[in-house]
Amino acid sequence: MTEEGVLALTCDLIARASVTPGDAGCQALIARRLSAAGFRCESLRFGDVDNLWAVHGTDGPTLVLLGHTDVVPPGPRESWCSDPFAPEIRDGVLYGRGAADMKGSVAAFVVALEDFVAAHPDHSGRVALLLTSDEEGDAVDGVRQVAETFRKRGERIDWCVTGEPSSMKTLGDLLRVGRRGTLSATLNVIGVQGHVAYPDKARNPIHQAMPALAELAARRWDDGFETFPPTSLQISNIHSGTGANNVIPGELQALFNLRFNPNWRAEQLERECEDVLRRHGLEYTIRWHRGGEPFYTPEGPLRAAARSVLGRYCGGAPEESTGGGTSDARFIAPLGAQCIEIGPVNASIHKVDENVSVADLQRLPGLYRELIERMLLD
Repeated sequence: MTEEGVLALTCDLIARASVTPGDAGCQALIARRLSAAGFRCESLRFGDVDNLWAVHGTDGPTLVLLGHTDVVPPGPRESWCSDPFAPEIRDGVLYGRGAADMKGSVAAFVVALEDFVAAHPDHSGRVALLLTSDEEGDAVDGVRQVAETFRKRGERIDWCVTGEPSSMKTLGDLLRVGRRGTLSATLNVIGVQGHVAYPDKARNPIHQAMPALAELAARRWDDGFETFPPTSLQISNIHSGTGANNVIPGELQALFNLRFNPNWRAEQLERECEDVLRRHGLEYTIRWHRGGEPFYTPEGPLRAAARSVLGRYCGGAPEESTGGGTSDARFIAPLGAQCIEIGPVNASIHKVDENVSVADLQRLPGLYRELIERMLLD
């Protein structure tokens, strides 16, 4: 019943076209199910974003399962072998937008929670589900805002398991134990427009910006941190000029991003970058966007339990990694929670014909349930 239940719920969620920041009724469906199982469900809506907080239990440590119900746009539907919002199983594989990222994990969370509280109605501690419809979009009114609400009301979270598709080739071959921080900048270097034949009457922002940008790009920020790679700055876009070859432009815009490890905080990197810009004598404005600080879960009960469960379910010890991009766990970790990520294979996420193995999907509820039991019952 669990195997068929998670497949049916995943299909039901995929059929709801919840393109970010839409939820399309996914959270209401889940809230009805978890309310019937004895969970206290709270809707936290900020702007156009739906967030669901469902809790079972009263006292003791809190384990949170974290996920999102929004998906990225499907792209040209004619490129798909089947309708992206009409789930279809072919050769043991379930196709549909969100199958892997991450409606399959969300469905597995729900089934695992229902099974856990049915078997252990008087369990110690609290087990909870936190969902948002703003993970694939701006990530402003989703878990970021929920975390701020939790901080103000003193909500306790000890452990967090995110269901992002973290596996590389086979289910459970990778355990995410941290993520780098992300910091983005929009830099405008101000010059004076003029004729190229009279450079003394102008100030070329391209010529001024190039040495500073080259220094930032070439800098070795650090040598890494434990399992984290070195901090990296990448310039992603540069725009300047009027389109004419005889006009010195009056402004240059550059976009760059830093992916950074726990050696740094975002405000430190901002200061370091602006020191370089000032030292090169630039007249500039800069707009920073702090996408999230890095987080890292050191060796302890949560990592040990996850390693043991994955070893039993997946036939071997997982690689324990801090690679990849970002996830909403970056907003939960600062609340004092230890955070890990376990989910299905990520090979097809955000692609045409996104899919998940039905066999993997059917194993996920048992995996998540055993992890809950090890943290709250052992």
